[in-house]
Amino acid sequence: MSVGLEKVPQVVMWSSQIRRTFRTAAASAQRIVGGGGSVGILLDVDGVLLRGGSVIPAARRAFGKLLDERRRFRFPVVFVTNAGSCQARQKAAQLSALLDVHISPAQVVLSYSPLEMLTKFHDKCVLVSGQGPITDIARTLGFKKVVSVEQLREQHPLLDMVDHNRTPATTSTTPVQTFSQIEAVLLLGEPVRWETNLQLLVDVLLTDGQPSSAYRRSPAQLPVIACNVDLLWMAEAPSPRFGHGMFLLCLESAYKKLTGRDLTYEALLGKPNLLTYQYAEHALALQNRNRRVGTIYAVGDNPMTDVYGANLFDRYLAQQHEQPPTQTAGDSETSAGARCRSVLVCTGVYEASSASTGESAFLHGHRDICGEEAGLARPDYVLDDVEAAVDLLLRHHL
Repeated sequence: MSVGLEKVPQVVMWSSQIRRTFRTAAASAQRIVGGGGSVGILLDVDGVLLRGGSVIPAARRAFGKLLDERRRFRFPVVFVTNAGSCQARQKAAQLSALLDVHISPAQVVLSYSPLEMLTKFHDKCVLVSGQGPITDIARTLGFKKVVSVEQLREQHPLLDMVDHNRTPATTSTTPVQTFSQIEAVLLLGEPVRWETNLQLLVDVLLTDGQPSSAYRRSPAQLPVIACNVDLLWMAEAPSPRFGHGMFLLCLESAYKKLTGRDLTYEALLGKPNLLTYQYAEHALALQNRNRRVGTIYAVGDNPMTDVYGANLFDRYLAQQHEQPPTQTAGDSETSAGARCRSVLVCTGVYEASSASTGESAFLHGHRDICGEEAGLARPDYVLDDVEAAVDLLLRHHL
């Protein structure tokens, strides 16, 4: 299943839902911006602003230039990260403390944020994989019947056999408690125990959501929704670390090895997915007194997520501009010449040495998103760091 521009009609359909989602936060979001106008910024976090728990020095300097004398943002700013192991309010509080500036939860778009739009799954019993408060996150997004992998393991203790220290002492097959049949799978982010999650996810997928039974010969695959397809991300180690995309690669390989079929996805969310960028664009407009910004600068460190997604969104905006203008209640403007400029910085996954040697820099996009369109991984600008990106913006728009 591909989730590129052929999904644009669905993205447009969700537009009004996104507006309703953000409207309740409008007042608080507008108070954090002193200026506004025709330009906005989408900032990646890991590898652009932070390396692990440390602020990149260029990020401190960049924020000194982005803030006015009252310490409000000169332009609408939204933090778009593929992280997904915490709530938006927690991420906003973390960034506020590290960067010494007030950041509202309405300025934070996490990889799972658009799940709020997938209302047709909210009443289904969903199995959630990831780490952090994953069941609380799912319920906050609207899901009513939520089961974590750990809860499923407790219900069926004989399914997880890799770690002998966790092998149950009894051979009883009586479940500890009873959950409803699993109807869909949510993959929010990389788990801590990969072997446990891989085993139980495969069990669920090959039994049509009934892991207490034996594998079926030709199971009808349950809907699978994955957030964050980053293969790699940059922390404090000298080289990139495995991301959720690496876990998805393992799950896809295991599923195909056992069934002979590709694992298919109902949706892939987070960057570079179009819905994530449309969601982020509405967050920018919210800060801009509910007016769309004309030019969006998307700053990131990963060619196959940050750059690819920004360029895909720019293509979508161009196609929308070519269509006859539409007016929707609550929308003051449509895509009147809006553009998204991709900015690649060299403080994270991508390094300046790759450009100087002509090496291909981690062209590792997910099979269902990036396909063969490697051209979308070419940025409009390659700059040293986020301070240089802010300088570029200020030169063009002040």
